[in-house]
Amino acid sequence: MPSERHLRIAAAVLCLLGLGIAGSVAITVAGGGIPQCVGGSTGCATVEKSKYSEIIGIHVSVFGLVGYASILGATLWRGDPGRITAFVLSLFGFGFSLYLTYLEFFVIEAICQWCIASATVMTLLFAVNTARVLGYFGLDQQPPDQDGTDPVPGPGS
Repeated sequence: MPSERHLRIAAAVLCLLGLGIAGSVAITVAGGGIPQCVGGSTGCATVEKSKYSEIIGIHVSVFGLVGYASILGATLWRGDPGRITAFVLSLFGFGFSLYLTYLEFFVIEAICQWCIASATVMTLLFAVNTARVLGYFGLDQQPPDQDGTDPVPGPGS
């Protein structure tokens, strides 16, 4: 099991990647554009033009921005409250991503690579935050040792 420090770093990097993906789509859409699929596919345009690209008038990329930013905040929050909050938020994000991916495959019948990239990042975030909860919930979180390592050993250490 990786140290919690490494899991938190991985989660933070994934959040930043997700913010980049969602931010890029949000900026493109806010400017009146349509996210372009690399390689010339029309899947992104088809998904963007569908009624599922917005929920109550808000583009789904904005929900992604809020979600990734919230998970990043929870990732930076030490101890059990941060672990649980990051886990619950990433669980919700994972479920929402599954729903949107289902819509792409079976309702819209088009695939947006930006949506799939975001869903992949959210899935990895859910896995990392699940590992944090399973491996470190209930352990006293102490400040890192002077050498920067986590003082709390992983399970089986």
